[in-house]
Amino acid sequence: MSSTHDAQTVTLDPTTAQFDEQQTVADLGRTHFIGIGGAGMSVLAEMLHQHHVPVDGSDSQRGPKTDRLESLGIPVEIGQRVGNVQGARVIVYSSAIKPSNPEIVEAQAQGAHIVHRSDILALLMHGTRAVTVAGAHGKTTTSAMLAHILLHGGEGALADPSYAIGGSIQGPDGTVLDGGHAGTGDVLVAEADESDGSFGKYRPTIAIVTNAEADHLDHYGDEAHYQRAFAEHMSHALDHVIVCADDSSALAVLRALDPADGARAIAYGTSERSALGDLNGAQYVHIVAEQEQAGSGSEQFMLDIPAAVAGEELVLPVALAVPGLHNARNATAAILAAIELGMPAQDAARAASTFLGAARRFQIRGTVGGVTVVDDYAHHPTEIGALLDAARRRYPDATIHVLFQPHLFSRTRFFAPQFAQALAKADDVIVTGVFPARERQEDFPGVDAHTIADAAAEGATPIDVVEDMATAAQMVAMRAKPGDVIFTVGAGDITTMGPVIVHVLEAHHGKDA
Repeated sequence: MSSTHDAQTVTLDPTTAQFDEQQTVADLGRTHFIGIGGAGMSVLAEMLHQHHVPVDGSDSQRGPKTDRLESLGIPVEIGQRVGNVQGARVIVYSSAIKPSNPEIVEAQAQGAHIVHRSDILALLMHGTRAVTVAGAHGKTTTSAMLAHILLHGGEGALADPSYAIGGSIQGPDGTVLDGGHAGTGDVLVAEADESDGSFGKYRPTIAIVTNAEADHLDHYGDEAHYQRAFAEHMSHALDHVIVCADDSSALAVLRALDPADGARAIAYGTSERSALGDLNGAQYVHIVAEQEQAGSGSEQFMLDIPAAVAGEELVLPVALAVPGLHNARNATAAILAAIELGMPAQDAARAASTFLGAARRFQIRGTVGGVTVVDDYAHHPTEIGALLDAARRRYPDATIHVLFQPHLFSRTRFFAPQFAQALAKADDVIVTGVFPARERQEDFPGVDAHTIADAAAEGATPIDVVEDMATAAQMVAMRAKPGDVIFTVGAGDITTMGPVIVHVLEAHHGKDA
């Protein structure tokens, strides 16, 4: 072991494939994950473990994911040190890991095979009927919906799919399934993360694109390059592309595909087919008769499915337990993928009706003194807008409070006006300090919570800024009155404030209120 490696820098390229299509997970040998407690990393580590690959990892701190992995018998070291990678054949990193990380540098010195997390996911796809779900938002919910549909509506090889999802699935019997599972069937459902361009490695049987709205411009630079990456990903689908035509950016990508790829596409949306213009040869599934009843928390609609998709023309009724038109779109994509995998359409719709949501997607954390506390992962302006639209439909007479934690300084800088506009749909808004994730604040001078507050339009809902989220949680709890709803919103650690708000409400109203 050398103590001089810390000063070296390794070149990492997450877009370059590290395995060929003949390799399998059996070829890996001992595999070490740097940052194993991350949502995407822990899922892959668990799946490899289920495939009997020797797996271990390290992380900077303990958390629910590291605790779960250790309970499965996967060794986890807290702290990232050169000794952790001794003897490992394969080293797995995510885009959050810097090239100067001591374990990366030591792994290169040892001649270990250093691969991005996407390489492991691509390897797991070999020999399966893989379904990927890509998009700036909706990935986790749509992939969780599809996994749920297969688990609860499938038969034979469809009944036990593998899945790699960046969140847990709430089952109809109250169980919570973790996001990684190596099933006995031949289907793999996986989120395809577009943030670093690595989803270009995947060769799925079916590629779902929920939207292609610009995000991660710190990596792509502009919307044109972002859309180009989606077009490349979609062109790699072996059988079908399923794309939401309600999103103008996804529609633009569909139109830009090679006509042969466009002909393999199924588009879906709420618009009349005649209003969409050129679909580049794609079949179209119309979401019609959307009948969500205010206050019910449900979403009811019909799918007008052409014979070229389902084998016969169908008008398929769907009733969801999760609210919001965005979830009708997500469910449509999942149902269509299940049909293309061989499931009868009616069985797919029936299974979708029992889906209760992915963790941190409109997840109710408690009701105290008539105040309901809900947690949601929304971290893009469009996601926040969809969340608050769904909140208005489910709680039409409530005052809506939002405690929002921005995620990434770059996203805050790029989309501050859009964040302010989306948050204006709430009645009361507090924005906390930015969750940095992989970024450093010194690289984004002047970007903070005030960046969003300052972008609010005159006359819109005022945005208060409270940098400390624990203080903000107490403030929003004390502002709420019976009948109100409080949302904790963001992709960072704002989720930990749900229990804090519930505790403050209990202290104010009494535990039995």
